Formats: sequence, structure tokens, C-alpha cells
Amino acid sequence: MKAMVLNAYGADAQFQAAELPKPTVKAGHVVVRVAATSVNMVDTMIRQMGTDLPLSPALPAVLGMDFAGTVDAVGDGVTGFAVGDEVYGCAGGLADLQGSLAEFMLADARLIAHKPKTLSMREAAALPLVGITAYEGLKRAGAKAGQKVLVHGGTGGVGHVAVQLAKHLGAEVYATGSNPKASEIIQGYGATAINYKNEKVADYVAQHTAGAGFEVVFDSVGGPNMANSFEAAALNAQVVTTVALLQLDLSPAHFKGLSIHVVFMLIPMLHNLNRQEHGDILAKLAEIADAGALKPLLDETQFGFEEVGAAYARLSSGQAVGKVVVDVPNAA
Repeated sequence: MKAMVLNAYGADAQFQAAELPKPTVKAGHVVVRVAATSVNMVDTMIRQMGTDLPLSPALPAVLGMDFAGTVDAVGDGVTGFAVGDEVYGCAGGLADLQGSLAEFMLADARLIAHKPKTLSMREAAALPLVGITAYEGLKRAGAKAGQKVLVHGGTGGVGHVAVQLAKHLGAEVYATGSNPKASEIIQGYGATAINYKNEKVADYVAQHTAGAGFEVVFDSVGGPNMANSFEAAALNAQVVTTVALLQLDLSPAHFKGLSIHVVFMLIPMLHNLNRQEHGDILAKLAEIADAGALKPLLDETQFGFEEVGAAYARLSSGQAVGKVVVDVPNAA
């Protein structure tokens, strides 16, 4: 099979076309004929940092976590899928799991679900990692109808899904963005847009919550922005973060009695822990998408299989709006 492979790690590491053996199906798994894959920030981190990250595959490496495609073979013990089924998931591209930058990949059947019928392969491939992350974060925060929910990074990969899911739950949703285009997208989801470059946290907290703060803050930006999340949160609020790789003074969180939830959705893949939960979430996301309440936002630039390097550069540039998707050549 054709694959795009890294033979070295580093900021300038180049993806190279290679011929690799097609995976053989095994018990509890399926072989998927990949139609499309999307790029996530963690993919770019693996490419750049390599073995400095404990989750990086050994070289030569086939990256790519998200995918959508068609079941090509079914292993013993798998009852929920059949050859020809259209599926999607996040099931490789780290540790010893081959990724989706290949014509075929072996996937644990617990980590996949039937593709949403109303989404294209490209759209479905954009959803798994960010969708699971957003769903898990909102669930852990107990987000529900009637609450005021703030999403930092409302047009980012995780953020744009969190906005839509929070709306689906019946929450009153607000989301930050940096420009008029972002505001237009956020408003299109039925949420209130906040331009964080023009509005201070104290100002939009006063305007939208009468100074009380938001009951749930979903921070998909993370890092130093966590301080803004603490400032925007109400007393005893729930704060979700997907990027907690920093040292931070927790005093503001202490005096507000905040609950902080760190979502690292790769744990089931890395540690073979509760993998079926991811399959179940993907099935639920498919239901929500097919009900018309969730649609992935795709970046306007399209990339072919041998343009993977350019796709990674596009995401790393910060210029992408929505998910960056790569088409795989043997898509039906």
C-alpha cells in the first residue's frame, strides 16, 4: 500500500512516499480503506518533537490519528461492523499504532463508529479527535440547558465543536474569536461572538453575565489563556482545558472554588483504557450530526496525499480556519 512516512523527526522533517505492507486484520480489529484524514496540533507536535514526546511512534513513522473510510476486513470477535461499512475514528498515529496517512490502517473496533450519514468522508475525518475532546470536556463539566457557557477559541478545531455541542445541550453559548470572520462563524452556530482582541475579560463578563461570570468555561486555547478562563469563570464554576502544559498560579481558581478538568483524549489509545467509550462517543456524535446539530468546519485549502507537509504547515501557521483535511488517493 501507499503511505506517507517520516524517516526523521524535527521542524524540517519531510514526509516521503513509501510502499508498505498492507495491514493484516486481527481479532477485535478491522482494516479500514482510508478515504481522508485530518491534521491535529498533536500530529504537528509529534512531527516536530519526535522522541521528546513519550507518545511518538518509532521511525519510520506513519502519522495521522483521525480518519474516515470503508471497512476492508473484519477480525474475529467484531460484531458491530461489516466489510463495506463506512466508518470514522481516531485510532492510530502514536506509540505502536500505525496512523492514517496510508491507504489502509488497522483499527481497534472499539475506537471507531459508523460514519455520520449526512457528512462527507472529508467532514467525517475532521471530527473524531476534536469531537471526542469537546464531548468529554462538556460532559465532565456537567454542561446543561440554561447555563452560560464560554468557549475560548470558538473557531478552532475543538472549540467550534464545543460551541455546537453546548448549543445542542441547550446552553446559552458565548465564544471568543479574533476577527470579523471568526465572529460570523460563531454567530452562525447560534452563539454570541466575543472579539478577545477588542474586549477585555472583565468587560465581557460584565456585559454578558452582569459580572457574575460563566458557569462553564471551555478553554481550547490553554496555556497562558488559562488565566483569562479563571477570570471569566463564576464562583464554583467548571473550567475545562485541553492545553494545560504550563506552570500557573492557581490562586484565582482557589478563591473562586473552581473545578478544573484537563482533557487528554489520547489516554484510551495510549494505555488501552476504556477504549469503548470513544466508540460510544463517536456513535453519539454521528447521531447529533445526522440530526443537523453538528457540522465540522473545514479549512478552505484542500490537500492531496503527497501534500501532507503543506497541510501540516497550514495548520502550524495559525492561518487555518477549521480543520485541515488530507485526501487519501484510493478513496472510492
